[in-house]
Amino acid sequence: MTRPREIDWRISRFAELRPAELARIYRARQQVFAIEQDCAYLDADEYDELAHHIAAWSPSHAEPLAYARLLDPGAKYAEPSMGRVITTAPARGVGLGRELVRRVIVHSARLHPGQGIRISAQARLSRFYAEFGFEPVGQTYLEDGIPHLEMLRLPGVGRLTLMMS
Repeated sequence: MTRPREIDWRISRFAELRPAELARIYRARQQVFAIEQDCAYLDADEYDELAHHIAAWSPSHAEPLAYARLLDPGAKYAEPSMGRVITTAPARGVGLGRELVRRVIVHSARLHPGQGIRISAQARLSRFYAEFGFEPVGQTYLEDGIPHLEMLRLPGVGRLTLMMS
């Protein structure tokens, strides 16, 4: 696994992503969501063009080690929204997913002070997101054949620090 100091965390708007970066992000998302989870759905959608793309890059890996997108308020929900959260196989089990979620929350708080974050989480990951102050909203539902749960993190819940530079 890449050492934390070798990770280049980048936040980019869609237009700032180089074509090769976007292709690698899409490849990583397809690997995790379509191949590993055996789920066919349209991953690349109109929200990508509206999103802040948060990714952990390493010179020793073509695809990002971790990735998520953050949508501004009003794009999908009234609140900012985090989605397409992945940690790729080479980076699993070392806390990079937690660092990614922390970074998205911190970035959202900087951009949208006083607003919460709403997510559509896979139900099996609800305890993971609860660690960051996300609370279930409503009932479990099927999205692309996978049980999901809408969750909301209210503004000002807990204080987060970034663990990796």
